[in-house]
Amino acid sequence: MAERTNRREYIVLAIAISATSLAAIFVRLADAPGIVVAAYRMTLAGLILLPLTVRRLQLTPPNRRTLWLSILAGIFLGAHFATWITSLSFTTVASSTILVATTPIWITLFKWLFLSSPPSMSILLGMLIATLGAAMIGFGDLNGGKSPLLGDALALAGAIFLAIYFLLGQAAQRQGLELQSYVGIAYGIAAVSLIPIPGIIGLPYSGYTYETLIWISLLALLPTLIGHTGINFAMKRLDATLVATLILLEPIGSTIFAYLFFREIPPIITLIGALVILLGIMITTSARSPDESCNETFV
Repeated sequence: MAERTNRREYIVLAIAISATSLAAIFVRLADAPGIVVAAYRMTLAGLILLPLTVRRLQLTPPNRRTLWLSILAGIFLGAHFATWITSLSFTTVASSTILVATTPIWITLFKWLFLSSPPSMSILLGMLIATLGAAMIGFGDLNGGKSPLLGDALALAGAIFLAIYFLLGQAAQRQGLELQSYVGIAYGIAAVSLIPIPGIIGLPYSGYTYETLIWISLLALLPTLIGHTGINFAMKRLDATLVATLILLEPIGSTIFAYLFFREIPPIITLIGALVILLGIMITTSARSPDESCNETFV
């Protein structure tokens, strides 16, 4: 029975990763500032889920702890989208998505810091190798893009925020909050946290083309509602580090789509850095059993 359940979750995760691989492409095609795209994306996703979320919360109200975990998760999800989407304006799709894929490293680090789960020497070695790969990507980006190092830094920040979001969401669901309630709260809070930012920094909320609005709508429907919700579904039963490692397939899909849509070919050193990061993350995650952290909660 457990094997059948895991198979279902891996199928959902495969569909989710395919959907999220399109996110960077839709962001590039949307002719609007990154923070505006992020705000519209989460607002639309939150509004679509709102009726279902309200109904589910009325039937099964969350307790105080799971409510706060979901609210915090939404704040960090908003921060993730704000930094990562903005990074695509300054660096390549390959570099941005590969650096965001360092999320498993940050998950491991936060488990060490907050769950009293110190990493083994193998995990530390993997983290060091992945850091070297990230440095190689940064070096390879020195002469490309508008401000590639800024873009790389924003992508890394996005990875850190995403790691915290995953851990908070895993904790909320494993403490009894239903997936529908969790994503509804998290997406809504992400939208609320993002909406004021364009106005604060002087960016317009309107005046964008219909094509841009279509790409943002697709961004909300596919990578967010199908992609991120599917990842959260798998996250409930699978280890957060394992799920984040399987998400490493996303940069591969994004890089292929970037070539097909934009003829964007990453430099050799970026590809080598990506392989080094992949090696580091594989070493980090293979050092632990997928079931090792099933009973952990983020406190």
